[in-house]
Amino acid sequence: MTQIMKVRFHQFGGNDVLRVERLEQSGPDARQILVRVRAASVNPVDFKIRSGKYPSVKGDRLPYTPGRDVSGIVETCGAQATRFRPGDAVFGMVPAFGGGYAERAVLDERAVADMPVGLDHVQAAAIPLAGQTAYQGLFRRGKLKAGETVLIHGGSGGVGHFAIQLAKAMGCRVLTTVSTEHVDFARSLGADLVIDYKSQRFEEVAKDLDMVFDLIDGETRERSWELLKKGGRLISTLTEPSQDRAKALGVTAMRYTVEPDGEELAEIGRLANAGKLKPHVQATFPLEQAAEALASVERGHTAGKVVLTCA
Repeated sequence: MTQIMKVRFHQFGGNDVLRVERLEQSGPDARQILVRVRAASVNPVDFKIRSGKYPSVKGDRLPYTPGRDVSGIVETCGAQATRFRPGDAVFGMVPAFGGGYAERAVLDERAVADMPVGLDHVQAAAIPLAGQTAYQGLFRRGKLKAGETVLIHGGSGGVGHFAIQLAKAMGCRVLTTVSTEHVDFARSLGADLVIDYKSQRFEEVAKDLDMVFDLIDGETRERSWELLKKGGRLISTLTEPSQDRAKALGVTAMRYTVEPDGEELAEIGRLANAGKLKPHVQATFPLEQAAEALASVERGHTAGKVVLTCA
C-alpha cells in the first residue's frame, strides 16, 4: 500500500507537537471517496483541536491529523459511491475526525462537490468549511432574505469575508466591523458600510438590523442586542447566546456548528463561477510547513484564508 505524507500530533499542545510523518493510506469505505489532495485549508478550529480545547476531539482521537477542507482529484471511489469518478476535480469537507493535512484524504461523497471551473485548487480549498459556515449561518439558521440588513462582526476573516459576499449576492444591505488595516479589504468585498472598530463604536451607526452574524462574541455581542429589530436574529458560531435576553427583546438567538453538505457546497461553487464569490487567500505554505501556517492563523488578523499546498 502506498505511503503518504501526513501532518499529525500525538498529544495536545502548541505547534511544537505537530509532526510530518509517512504512513500507509487506507482506502475509502462504501460511500466515501479517496482524494489526492492538491490544497488544504487552515482554519481556527485546527489550533483549537491541537491545543485540546475542542470538546468533540478528546484523547481517544489521537494521533490526529488536522484539516477540515480540501481540494483535489478523485483517485478511488467506494463500492456504493456513485456521484464522482476517478479523475474528477472536487472540493469538500473532511469529517470531524480530520485528515486534511495530508497528501490523500478520505471524504464522504455527500460532503463533496465538483470544483468550480473558475477557481484553482488553492482557491477552492479555501471555501468548504468557512464558506458553508457563512452560508448556513446567514441562510439556514439566520433566514436572511433579499432586502434585509445584516451586521457581520469580523468581516475580514475566513468566514466573515465569505459572509459579506454571500449576503450581497442575496441582495442584502451589509454592515461589517473590521480592524483599521482591513477596512479597504472589506469594502472591496462589497460591504455597504465598513466600521473600523478601533476608531468607531458600531452601535453609533448600526440600527434596525434584521440580523447580527456574530463571529467575535464577548463584549461585541453584548453591544449588539439592542440594535436588532423586533423579530430579528442573532446567530453565532461561538458560545450559546442568552435565551433570556433574546426573549426579553423579542428576537431569536442561537449558536450552531457547520454541517457538511455537498449540494449546498455546489451552490456556493455556482456563485463563484458567476463571479459573485471569490476566496481571498492571504498566504500559502507547503504541506510540510503546516506548523508555520497554523501559527500564522493562530496569531489572528488574517485577511481571508491561509492554505496548504501539496505537489
